[in-house]
Amino acid sequence: MTDEAPPANHPEGYVPAKVWTWTKGSGGRFANINRPIAGPTHDKELRVGKHPMQLYSLATPNGIKVTVMLEELLALGHSGAEYDAWLIKINEGDQFGSGFVAANPNSKIPALVDHSDPAKPIRVFESGAILMHLAEKFGEFLPTDPAARAETISWLMWQMGSAPYLGGGFGHFYAYAPFRIEYAIDRFAMEVKRQLDVLDRRLAESEYLAGPDYTIADMAVWPWYGSLAKGLVYEAGEFLSVQDYKHVQRWTDQIGQRPAVKRGRMVNRVFGEPSTQLWERHDASDFETKTADKLNKPD
Repeated sequence: MTDEAPPANHPEGYVPAKVWTWTKGSGGRFANINRPIAGPTHDKELRVGKHPMQLYSLATPNGIKVTVMLEELLALGHSGAEYDAWLIKINEGDQFGSGFVAANPNSKIPALVDHSDPAKPIRVFESGAILMHLAEKFGEFLPTDPAARAETISWLMWQMGSAPYLGGGFGHFYAYAPFRIEYAIDRFAMEVKRQLDVLDRRLAESEYLAGPDYTIADMAVWPWYGSLAKGLVYEAGEFLSVQDYKHVQRWTDQIGQRPAVKRGRMVNRVFGEPSTQLWERHDASDFETKTADKLNKPD
């Protein structure tokens, strides 16, 4: 036992200042790249490949949404969805390069630049916006029937609004914070379990989130909540009793068997089994010839 006071950054010893100031040594897994200002930190132009779609990303759940969508479009024969996927190493601050900030002023992956018209490239940022852009461009995975379209977009927006509670909330305080805070973990665990229950109840009555058809809503939700349901994120499967959400489990397994999903989750992946990592994707043949078990390291 000790009578020493807890450190100032410990919850028991923390009293908010009247005016917040940035303390770089705040700790946590991503402390070296978090900052309270926007804009580039260095000059670095984005590389541009040969395909209409240029994606700058990493295989986080938000990144996987887009690579799955692109692979699904290619599987349907849409050659205009051919893409180069460039690796953005967020732990090294690639997202703060001048070229990336020009593509996404929010400095978050993924960012897409649509070069279908080389004279007028279109930047699209925020993963949900990219899914909608591609769905509308190619006429796939977003129903035209007004009711079905509204349902799809509603679930897409549900994901965009809900996932920060999972990633930035629960995931951060459970897995990444410099110390565990019971109140924060309880608060966000409660919300994540409520979200899982929302999904489970919906999937009890519907094969997919928006109805009988697979849509961009499923592509958006699956990388986050499907991974959670299988205990693949934050090592929190047992803690959250994910096995209890039977309908989420069924849906997760069903989507995970899609060939395009299997390919999409490999792109820009830098962790896990080397054979599942395709650091960059510039051709369909890369899945067979350029996975990490066949190469040395990312450029």
